[in-house]
Amino acid sequence: MVSEGGTLYLQSLMLLGGAIVAAPLFKKFGLGTVLGYLAAGIVIGPVARLISDGENFLHFAELGVVFLLFIIGLELKPSRLWSLRHSIFGLGLAQVVLTGVALTALAVYLAKLPIEAAIIIGFGLALSSTAFAMQVLEDRAETNQKHGQRAFSILLFQDLAIVPILALIPVLSPQGGSQEGVGFQFAAAIVAIVTLIVAGRYLLNPMFRIIANTGAREVMIAAALFVVLGAAMLMQTAGLSMAMGAFIAGVLLAESSYRHELEADIEPFRGILLGLFFVAVGLSLNLGVIVENWLAILLAVPILMAVKIAIVYLLCRIFRSSHDDAIRIAFLLPQGGEFGFVLFTAAAAGLITSSLASQLVAIVTISMALTPFSVALGNRLIDGDSQEEMEEDFDGAGADVLMIGFSRYGQIAAQILLAGGIDVTVIDSSANRIRAASKFGFRIYFGDGTRKDVLEASGIRRAKIVAVCTQKKEVTNRIVDLIQSEFPDARLFVRSYDREHTLQLRAKQVDYELRETFESGLVFGRRTLEELGVGGDLAGQITETVRKRDEDRLRVQATEGIWAGGHLLFNKPVTPEPLVKPTREAKPLDKTTEETLAPAADIAAQAEPAE
Repeated sequence: MVSEGGTLYLQSLMLLGGAIVAAPLFKKFGLGTVLGYLAAGIVIGPVARLISDGENFLHFAELGVVFLLFIIGLELKPSRLWSLRHSIFGLGLAQVVLTGVALTALAVYLAKLPIEAAIIIGFGLALSSTAFAMQVLEDRAETNQKHGQRAFSILLFQDLAIVPILALIPVLSPQGGSQEGVGFQFAAAIVAIVTLIVAGRYLLNPMFRIIANTGAREVMIAAALFVVLGAAMLMQTAGLSMAMGAFIAGVLLAESSYRHELEADIEPFRGILLGLFFVAVGLSLNLGVIVENWLAILLAVPILMAVKIAIVYLLCRIFRSSHDDAIRIAFLLPQGGEFGFVLFTAAAAGLITSSLASQLVAIVTISMALTPFSVALGNRLIDGDSQEEMEEDFDGAGADVLMIGFSRYGQIAAQILLAGGIDVTVIDSSANRIRAASKFGFRIYFGDGTRKDVLEASGIRRAKIVAVCTQKKEVTNRIVDLIQSEFPDARLFVRSYDREHTLQLRAKQVDYELRETFESGLVFGRRTLEELGVGGDLAGQITETVRKRDEDRLRVQATEGIWAGGHLLFNKPVTPEPLVKPTREAKPLDKTTEETLAPAADIAAQAEPAE
């Protein structure tokens, strides 16, 4: 067996191989990569017994959680974190206290445990897994949505609650604990936090600036790892969680000019170590304890998850979350947390027996493994009828171009602008579209472009051009009217739905408009001509002629008013210019074709489908 005679390298190879096989397989069947990592660990460890020291791997792989919290901190500026204070210290505090009290009562009345042990067990199980919850939110691109932010706020307060819960162990143990010792632990935690904040404010940026000037890429990566691990170790020494230290370091660097480079340096380590953390959780599962106490565990896991779901849902509703958001948060956080492994091991020194500690660790591990199924069940309970809302956060908005609407049309236009080095602020009112775009690295702000306050917050007064790329022409017209009324100096580039809409926009005197299908139709027709043997130059000339004729007709129709009531009126015909003289490469267009060409686009415009 590897556990007896193998090497660390072979064990690592087995873990990586199991993750490579299981994660894509589970992802393919829609079960998620987290469950795949867990399954790989269970097969390698408890089932096949190829690796027996799973707890050692678990302690090492917890660095994945540390790096995850650091990257999350990089995305949260101090001002943004301050805006979450009500969710952190209101909703988060209420969740820990109420869930801890409820689980303590159940441990006393159902399990007949002493009150001292029940308190540690109840509050320990009240904490949820940051690694599992945040990984699910990242996989679903929901970290910036309102329910994702509230779930993160709860998890952040749970990390803060680690210190007082740990301090309770010596106080509640039969041997007792000195008040001086508890006071020293709190003082040490405060000193560590202050030290980290001071170092982050006055030392980190100068250090990274000096290293960046050397041009040594590998030293920059080493410095990033040093900062993360150093902050984590400082917090752990003071009795706080390592993840909390990494998170604080990330927040302190959120406004640094090196933020993006740091994120790119840490991301590979975060991904692989977080995956190994889930594998290690599977490795550490003690099947012997589960078999011996299967009935107690079988009852405890669903009770734990049901209690946490009910309390979190009710609290979210009290704190004015919608039904759907409350469901999402409640079914995301019903599991026990990775801190339970440390807490119950420490409590086994005097408060609880080692056998009970093993059962509790098994309960936490199984509840973690059931998280993907819990999230899937929550999705089935969502109404789905109400439009999904996201939190409006315009921190960092304001660019040369303000784009309203990010459907297919806007996405193509934005790529052109970004490729040209132009900064673009994009707002959209579709949560699904924002979620999908975030997977490809686009930062989109949630907001309704028909609201003046949203336009103000998104930086319209700084924008040199406002690109209105919304799909429905009624919405587009409302936005154009609002901007022309409230921001008359704004230059408007507008996506037009069809020919009639083009004429309406020209009547409003927008700076530029373009029908959503016009240019693509021209390109398609030109390519078809070339495929049929027409030379490239002639096909280009024909395309330009069609474009010019269309513009001439639009100009005449706009000045003569040849459109009304949703229908174009052709009672004032426009005489087309002659087509370019054909060459030997193509046959001349006959008279019938030439006469048909002029109104063809107008007729087709009546049947243009919505996107």
